[in-house]
Amino acid sequence: PTLAGMTELAPDEATALRLDAADPLRGFRDRFHFPTNAAGNPKIYLVGNSLGLAPKTAGDYVQVELDRWATLGVDGHFTGDLAWEPYHQLATDPLAALTGGHADEVLAMSTLTLNLHLLLISFYRPTNERHKILIEEHAFPSDHFLAESQIRQRGFDPATSLSTVAPRPGAETLDPDDILAAITEAGDELALVLLPGVQYFTGQVLPMAEITAAAHAVGAAAGFDLAHAIGNVELALHDWEVDFAAWCGYKYLNGGPGGTAGVFVHRRHVADQSLPKLLGWWGTNRDTRFEMATRFDAIPTVESWQVSNAGILSLAALRAALEIFSEVATEAGADPMPTLRAKSLQQQAYLDSLLDARLAGRVESITPRDPAQRGCQQALRVIAPDHAGRAVFEALETADVMCDWREPNVIRAAPVPLYNSFQDIYRFVDTLDGILT
Repeated sequence: PTLAGMTELAPDEATALRLDAADPLRGFRDRFHFPTNAAGNPKIYLVGNSLGLAPKTAGDYVQVELDRWATLGVDGHFTGDLAWEPYHQLATDPLAALTGGHADEVLAMSTLTLNLHLLLISFYRPTNERHKILIEEHAFPSDHFLAESQIRQRGFDPATSLSTVAPRPGAETLDPDDILAAITEAGDELALVLLPGVQYFTGQVLPMAEITAAAHAVGAAAGFDLAHAIGNVELALHDWEVDFAAWCGYKYLNGGPGGTAGVFVHRRHVADQSLPKLLGWWGTNRDTRFEMATRFDAIPTVESWQVSNAGILSLAALRAALEIFSEVATEAGADPMPTLRAKSLQQQAYLDSLLDARLAGRVESITPRDPAQRGCQQALRVIAPDHAGRAVFEALETADVMCDWREPNVIRAAPVPLYNSFQDIYRFVDTLDGILT
């Protein structure tokens, strides 16, 4: 999307109203439930980077499955268009559109960290010569823990097999050149790169295509945690030749708390039966699954990584959310993300103009200004004298503005283009200005 003139958006409410009136996505806001205050008025919800809003259809979709369970019992697995045995496949095409993957490469299943563990069984295959995993120094704790535990499980020591890349002294975000240099430096010792698509704390978007190419150049695999990337930024996992990726379903995908997650495995690996993996009944040939044989006959898609049947009630909520993305795609073409991304960048430009005009010297953003390195989230630090960041965050909560707090000193605010308005952004900054006055 073109960014011409975005940085010149006037920092006033009239601009917000004008942009909202012209917003082709404005109708989708009404498809979601917003938390309300004691008076029943909707709060300003800018925390979709932590938990996306509930689609209004989610309860209906879950209730349908509860009713099918009540009336059909076990026959629900094989009855009708919503049969539970292949139910997970209803999420495949929307997830393929959101990830830039093919239908045989994407799968809704399980939870994020468990999925990463399952994928590392396949893609982290250390030898005495090539045993290192590269992560970021300030990785989300689960990613750090899983890398350490996978290294120990293979008989290696994280002290020598876990490498990290950090921001330069005085910087908040990673320099992409430093990531590529760290990959090159690890060289023949590097087995795997495991990085986020979008860094959870700063909101920085990493150059996934370049990282993948650099990893492959030294003989390593490249995988990504897309928890903060899917539904936020445009992805082209197949074309970038990413080896694997995993994501949760409850942030920008709006699939519900602890909802069904997903995985991507590149097509060149999907049919490779030499890859080690943890096997389960649900990864074997669907046509012969119920013959109860004990010879694993892998499904020739990413479904062979499934270890058990899907949680239908959770998947029903995710399906409701993904159908909304598909409606955006219907209006914009096959992929909903260019339309969502164009609005997101405009929202960020408007937020920048407000922060510059009204809060300069009192609040600073540690999210990159470069549009290519940012998604929905702004990570803000309060620098105003005599104002503690935690107290400011709590004052925002009291004023019915929902953001989130990350230790030691960052307020994260994420205008989500699917349901947040430009006026939400104006009211957020106006409220923050009032708190800091």
